[in-house]
Amino acid sequence: MSQIIIEHNPSEERLQELGVSEWPIWEKEVSKFTIDFDETETAYVLDGEILVTPTGGEAVRIVPGDLVIFQAGLDSHWEVVKPLRKHYHYD
Repeated sequence: MSQIIIEHNPSEERLQELGVSEWPIWEKEVSKFTIDFDETETAYVLDGEILVTPTGGEAVRIVPGDLVIFQAGLDSHWEVVKPLRKHYHYD
């Protein structure tokens, strides 16, 4: 099973159901870094573009309107291609 799950352009109802508008916002400038997830994060991208490459896997492109689940245990390399703004929530 993939450690990165993307739901493209979820409905407004789905976002309300999850309470996305209440989640904090994280911003990051264009940069490259690693993130190792020790808990599952759900994120909703507002602006920007990122390429997330799981260790030993293929790069995944994430853009505005994507609802993304990063599974606990995911070790990944991030390349922020365009300045990022996203809501995020930990399970």
